[in-house]
Amino acid sequence: MSSPRPPRILLAKPGLDGHDRGVLIVAAALRDAGFEVIYTGLRQSAEMIAAAAEEEDVDFVGLSSLSGAHNTQVPKVIEELKRRGMPDLPVVVGGIVPEADRAALKQAGVAGVFGPGTPSQEIVEFLRKLFADQSQGEQS
Repeated sequence: MSSPRPPRILLAKPGLDGHDRGVLIVAAALRDAGFEVIYTGLRQSAEMIAAAAEEEDVDFVGLSSLSGAHNTQVPKVIEELKRRGMPDLPVVVGGIVPEADRAALKQAGVAGVFGPGTPSQEIVEFLRKLFADQSQGEQS
C-alpha cells in the first residue's frame, strides 16, 4: 500500500514585485511541513503562473504580493487558471493586502489571505485543511 502523496503548491510572485523574502520563508515552512513546493520566482505573468500550475499538476497556487498590485494581478491569475480549465484550483494570497481589499479578493475566488506576521503554522494548517477537504470531495 502506497502512502498518500504530499500536497503540491506552486508559489509565485505576480507582476513587477521584486521582493521575495516572505515567500521564501513560507516555502521553507511548507517544505518543512511535508508539502512539495514549486517556486516560480519573481516577476511572473498570469499566463506563466497558470501554465506552471497546469504543468506541475499542483493542488494550490500561492501568490505573494508586496507591490500593491494584488487587486489587478490576482484576478488575472484566477482568470487564466479558469481559461486553462482549472476553475476550482484554490488560490491563496500572502503579503501586504489591506483589510479593505480582502473581501474583493475572496469574491474573485481567493481561498485565503495571509498578511505579514502570520505564523507559518497557521498557513500550514489552513492548506492542510483545504487539501483534506479537496481529497474528500474527490472521493465522494
